[in-house]
Amino acid sequence: MRHGIVLFTSDRGIAPAQAAKAAEDAGFDTFYVPEHTHIPVRRDAAHPGTGDETLPDDRYTRTLDPWVSLATAAAVTTRIRLATAVALPVESDPITLAKAIATLDHLSGGRVTLGAGFGWNTDELADHHVPARKRRTVLREYLEAMRALWTQEEAAYDGEFVSFGPSWAWPKPVQPHVPVLIGAGAGPKTFEWISASADGWMTTPIEQDVPAKAADLHKAWAAAGRTGAPDIALLATTRPDRDEIARWADAGVTDVIWGLPDKSPDEVTAFIGRLAGRVR
Repeated sequence: MRHGIVLFTSDRGIAPAQAAKAAEDAGFDTFYVPEHTHIPVRRDAAHPGTGDETLPDDRYTRTLDPWVSLATAAAVTTRIRLATAVALPVESDPITLAKAIATLDHLSGGRVTLGAGFGWNTDELADHHVPARKRRTVLREYLEAMRALWTQEEAAYDGEFVSFGPSWAWPKPVQPHVPVLIGAGAGPKTFEWISASADGWMTTPIEQDVPAKAADLHKAWAAAGRTGAPDIALLATTRPDRDEIARWADAGVTDVIWGLPDKSPDEVTAFIGRLAGRVR
C-alpha cells in the first residue's frame, strides 16, 4: 500500500514545493493538491460535507492553481508522484489542459496522476459553461480527447462538448497511460463510470464503510470486462491504527492519502515527519 500527502494549497502557510520535498524526504509516495478556480459568493450548490452553502474551510476561496503548484514540486523532487485530489478538468480548455499535464509529466520524468472530480459546486461549473446535468458526459469527453492528444501522432476528437480536427501535439507524456482516479461519492453510477472511463476511485472525506464499497467497485470493474483491479485511494480523515490500515489493504485499497494541517511551514514539516513515523 502506498501512502500520500495532500496539501490543501492556499496563499498562506507552507508552499507546495516545500511540502512536497518534505513528503518525499519522509518516504511518502505521492503528493496531492486540489483545485477550485473560484467560489461564487452566491451559490445554490450544497457542500457535501456541510450539507448547505457554507464552506468548511476558507481555503476553498484561496486555492492555488494545481498544475503550477505541482510544477514547483517537480522542480525540487525526483521520486514522489505528483497528483491532484481532485482537479476539475472541465473548468479548463481540454487542449490546453492536455498540454499542461503532458508537459508536467515530461519534465517530471513520468510522475503525474490525474485525480479528477465531476464537481460538486455546480455554480462554479456554470461559470465555466458546464451544464450540471451533463458534467459526467463533459468529463468523459475531456478525458477521451486528452488521451487522444497524449497518444496519437495526429489526434482528433468529435464529441458534444469537445471537437477538434487532426492535430499535432507534443510533448507526449512519458507514461504510456496517465493514471486517472475519480474522486466522487460511492454508488453504482459512479462505479460504472469509473469502470468504463478511469483507472480507479478516490474516496470522499465523508465516505463510510470503504471495504464494502471497494467490493462493489471490484464487481463493477469485472462486469465491465476490465482486467486487473482498480486503484482505490482512501482519504484518511481519522487516525486509524495499523490493524485498520491492514483491513483497508485487504479490501483492495492501494493508496492512503493523509491531510496536512493549516499551520506554519515549520509545523507542517514537523507533522509530516511524525506522520511518517506512524505509517511507514
